[in-house]
Amino acid sequence: MPVIHTHVSVSTTPEQREALKAAYGKAITAVPGKTESWLMCPFEDNMPIYFGGNDSKPAAYVEVNVMGSNIDRSVWEAMSTQIMDALGSELGIPADRTYIRYTATGDWGWNGGNF
Repeated sequence: MPVIHTHVSVSTTPEQREALKAAYGKAITAVPGKTESWLMCPFEDNMPIYFGGNDSKPAAYVEVNVMGSNIDRSVWEAMSTQIMDALGSELGIPADRTYIRYTATGDWGWNGGNF
């Protein structure tokens, strides 16, 4: 039940979103028990994102949410590298203008109920 929600300040094409989704599908496997088959990837582009007081360069804010608890920090570190590399290669967004927020929760709703 992972979600990787991407907010970027640049325009994206369907092809770029597909490439990012594929990269995220590989990255999510760093989390034990998670696969692309349950991965949701909402994308929001053309967002005004001020970083360091200005919006003159491309920037990204990514939220990674998973069902679970006690995720080892090394998992998030591996995902950060993969996500930032994908954003850089696909959209030209540098790693130093990207924030990623990781959240793990034991409560997750789906299909009219909770897991």
